[in-house]
Amino acid sequence: MKLIFSWLLHALSLLALTHLYSGVEVTGFGAALVAALVIGLFNLIVRPILVVLTFPVTVVTLGLFLFVINALMFWAVAGILDGFQVQGFGAALLGSLVYSAFGIVIDSALERLFPPQPL
Repeated sequence: MKLIFSWLLHALSLLALTHLYSGVEVTGFGAALVAALVIGLFNLIVRPILVVLTFPVTVVTLGLFLFVINALMFWAVAGILDGFQVQGFGAALLGSLVYSAFGIVIDSALERLFPPQPL
């Protein structure tokens, strides 16, 4: 149940992002649902591989390169989906930052609504 709420709220946050920032465009709620799902899958599968491969650069930049990785993930998803568009790397960077901020709020709210159950 928590996963479904999280998915729906992340899709809504993508739609909110399109209204806040013109560099990111989503054609509708269905496209936002697909984009939120693909962003989640990329963050689950591809992002950890990139973090490990770019660890030396991340250490040298004191972790700031992780923002670049997040932007690249956001931009890559926009590149493979039709209803989700990002207008360049700068837009991907700002869009991923705002989307991540929304994600922190969503995860915090869902943690309060669905507290972890003791084993």
